[in-house]
Amino acid sequence: MITKKNKILKSFQKRKGQIAILIDPEKIESNNKLIDLVDKANFAKIDYFFVGGSTVNRKDFEETMNVLSKNTKIPIVIFPGDNQQLSSKADGLLYLSLLSGRNPDYLIGQHVSSAQEVLNLGLEVIPTAYLLVDGGTKSSVAYVSQTTPIPRNQEKIAQNTAIAGVLQGKKVVYFDAGSGAKHTVPAVFLENINQSTEVVTIVGGGIRSAEQILKMKSAGANVIVIGNKIEEEIDFLLDIKNLNENIEL
Repeated sequence: MITKKNKILKSFQKRKGQIAILIDPEKIESNNKLIDLVDKANFAKIDYFFVGGSTVNRKDFEETMNVLSKNTKIPIVIFPGDNQQLSSKADGLLYLSLLSGRNPDYLIGQHVSSAQEVLNLGLEVIPTAYLLVDGGTKSSVAYVSQTTPIPRNQEKIAQNTAIAGVLQGKKVVYFDAGSGAKHTVPAVFLENINQSTEVVTIVGGGIRSAEQILKMKSAGANVIVIGNKIEEEIDFLLDIKNLNENIEL
């Protein structure tokens, strides 16, 4: 049964501008490259590893979790693309409901299929309102879930969707422009929900510079997720380290 007590959630709540590195097991070329990434992330003192992807199978997922758990003390949080992406080696699970879409499978269906397994794993489960936002590309999440992202100019829809999630009892609102996004989530989406509620906010998709990290922090993001930029340029972790050392994040 669920035994862990809100350790990750309390960590999310501590401050704005924390950094999570998103690892998609399907994109890992070898365990040696993953270990190299983990070593550099440890050196950069990132705050979390998020692990998940839209089409990852259980074998690849578990292998990635094995490597991570043996090579870092940084908290590992599952960011699942489906009900196969579960592991007892994680520290927490973002229990995502895709509220920006109307596909019942991603609102509740995947959760029902995996409910007993999640319960038995004993993970810290964090109820999360997951909102896809148009990032200027057709994201894999939008394609797989067969849902339409919230348009970038519809800040009221984004705000009301996020508030609805909070009223349902979600502890986190995650705005995601998707993997490989051309544009980040508009900062006003974060500002609006942070002005309306005290919920934890996470933002990801299209974040490729220190300036964008600082912008998201100023907008109120508790956790800023970096994915593709690290895959393309692992030395960006040095920029993150410099931020941590020279700016009060």
